[in-house]
Amino acid sequence: MYPVSPQAYDRAITVFSPDGRLFQVEYAKEAVRRGATAIGVICADCVILVAHKNIVSNLLVPESMKKIFKIDNHIAVTASGLVADARRLVDMARTEAQKHRLLYNEPISVESVSKSLCDTMQIFTQYGGIRPFGVSLLIAGFDSEPHLYEAEPSGALTGYKAAAIGSGKKEVDEFFEKEYKLGLGIEEGIGLAVRALKKTTDSKLKAENLDIAEIVKGRKLKLLSDEEVNKYLSKA
Repeated sequence: MYPVSPQAYDRAITVFSPDGRLFQVEYAKEAVRRGATAIGVICADCVILVAHKNIVSNLLVPESMKKIFKIDNHIAVTASGLVADARRLVDMARTEAQKHRLLYNEPISVESVSKSLCDTMQIFTQYGGIRPFGVSLLIAGFDSEPHLYEAEPSGALTGYKAAAIGSGKKEVDEFFEKEYKLGLGIEEGIGLAVRALKKTTDSKLKAENLDIAEIVKGRKLKLLSDEEVNKYLSKA
């Protein structure tokens, strides 16, 4: 038999290399590591999402760069990596949430919609002619209790009390290991997330390059206005 070149496992078809690696999945994870940082924090009666937007030109319209997406009144998603891939997954999640409401006359659980997304992401690592989604998601929501899940390009699903994805993941995780405490209030949680995000960038954070969302028990998802974001930036 002719020897198989290592490059043969590095093509469009996702197959295992002899040492058990899936190169296409690893490339998708690298796309996430190069993406803007996004953070999720579970508080006492809410879940917080904070996402940084890389605005590389004064000609860009900041409002056109959305980094936090509403799935249902009680669920939101933020992404790092290829945001175009994230939009496709968000559409799938919204459809799943709407189907559940029509069928059962109740909102879908955060865990159910998270598992559904991860099932889809895993399928895209398994068949020829398709590539993995080059994005990681933080899925936050409040049903009977607050939830925060990370969905990786491989389809792996992990629950967290506080987590980050993107280029600043390592710095934020180290910060949370020292500073995060259970039972934070809303303002404490947002302040903690903003301080963590400041650890990942040398540039000054502004309201125009920051998206913040809060999902409070018994209330609908709320995206903070620029004035509210500036209030937290001035305190951090």
